[in-house]
Amino acid sequence: MSGIIETKNLSISFGGHTAVDNISVEIPEKKFTSIIGPNGAGKTTFFNLLSGQLSPTNGSIYFKGQDITKFSTTKRTRLGIGRSFQITNVFPNLTVLENVRLAVQSQAKIRYQMIQHFLHYRKLEAKAYELLDRVLLKEQANQIAVNLAHGEKRKLEIAMLLALETEVLLLDEPTAGMSLEEVPAIIDVIKQIKETEDRTIVLIEHKMDMIMDLSDEVFVLFHGELIAKGTPQEIVENETVQSAYLGGVYDEQLT
Repeated sequence: MSGIIETKNLSISFGGHTAVDNISVEIPEKKFTSIIGPNGAGKTTFFNLLSGQLSPTNGSIYFKGQDITKFSTTKRTRLGIGRSFQITNVFPNLTVLENVRLAVQSQAKIRYQMIQHFLHYRKLEAKAYELLDRVLLKEQANQIAVNLAHGEKRKLEIAMLLALETEVLLLDEPTAGMSLEEVPAIIDVIKQIKETEDRTIVLIEHKMDMIMDLSDEVFVLFHGELIAKGTPQEIVENETVQSAYLGGVYDEQLT
């Protein structure tokens, strides 16, 4: 088993609809894998299965050779699988720094005690500042998270994921809802993580220029099925992929 995550015959159905249909893949360790497909292809459902938000109807999921099919989301996170969402998942009424510090504290398994002076947690705060610097948010450390721009909230969420020191980062459309001006900054953050972090990254994204620039391997889903996998260039040249996207915006992006 060469992939850090492997799925075998993974399927899930809702009523009469099969959202993920018999997918068997290996996600290579310490590589950047992207998952593409039109709306309704099953991408986010597949992510929900990997992270534990959903349980499969059939099939199995393995992490580093261990069967985690029945593991909860929390247990998978502790093992090393972290996941971001299309909608930001931060504590809106805490500062940017507090959001990340709590994630660092959680990873360090340190319970906060009210009688301790906050300087007792100086190391946690220093680590939080380091992570904020890594995602280009250090200047916003004292802002309340709810006041951040959407793109800044996505960067904050990534910093919180990094704080958990997960080996696998599942990034679900990190540029969703962003203005055109915000997109380059989040791409730069993800590119920096790829180049400097010793992590496996799995990305769902619609922006083909981003996929082409960052990916080592691409999986293509269509109607819940895996229809192709390969390097970005191989996917662009794949006739099956071209046919699946005919008539839509992706046809333009893939050519």
